[in-house]
Amino acid sequence: MIKARFIERQNRFVATVSLQRLEHAPGRDAPVSVHVKNTGRCRELLVPGARVWLQDHSSSMGQRKLRYSLINVEKKLPDGSSILINMDSQAPNQVVYEALSQGRLQLPDACGKLQLLQREKTYGNSRLDIYAEFAGGGDGPSTGRPQKAFIEVKGVTLEDQGVARFPDAPTERGIKHIRELEGLAADGFLTYIIFVIQMKGIRRFEPNDATHAAFGEALRHAARSGVHVLALDCLVTSDSLSLDAPVPVDL
Repeated sequence: MIKARFIERQNRFVATVSLQRLEHAPGRDAPVSVHVKNTGRCRELLVPGARVWLQDHSSSMGQRKLRYSLINVEKKLPDGSSILINMDSQAPNQVVYEALSQGRLQLPDACGKLQLLQREKTYGNSRLDIYAEFAGGGDGPSTGRPQKAFIEVKGVTLEDQGVARFPDAPTERGIKHIRELEGLAADGFLTYIIFVIQMKGIRRFEPNDATHAAFGEALRHAARSGVHVLALDCLVTSDSLSLDAPVPVDL
């Protein structure tokens, strides 16, 4: 990971940054095109002059066209401090999967030992991020039967005065995922939507009704229909991301 300064975003996938290159004289910056690993708007993060961290793929280019990927950005806060935010849209799925497999994430109503964990599980016309089976337990007719769970993960990078919100742009795909979880809940599965807040210092999470009111309405309806809505923050360093603590959800 190396530091750079953000200049501009060329499109959803590519940005221009400046970085010090050894072959240049001290104090001279080399503009470089880099891959942005987040197709969201991120307008409040990717501002000219913002400090960013890049992953260097020079030792494993393969079919890549761009040597660097933009992973982290430092956001300045109104009080003069700053927070480090991970922008990798693929990372939230991975950190939830790791936390579940390592026993660091306990899901509400999921009982017994984790027996099975799969990525990208399809059920009917639905394909969700993570599928899990638990040994089950407790009293009642389901005693001893494995509990089957579907989990959808959403990464959150939008922050405003300690409040994290999702989405940062209208997302019909997000509404589709919520409705799929509702259908699975009606079929008897445990269902979860987990908002992974890719930073620390967050007081609460809420749907971004100002940007996409329909998403917030769908999320609240799903919660009333038995879908568990969770939010967790992350520990972020220049070269790591790990799921950390629950954050209150305000629907």
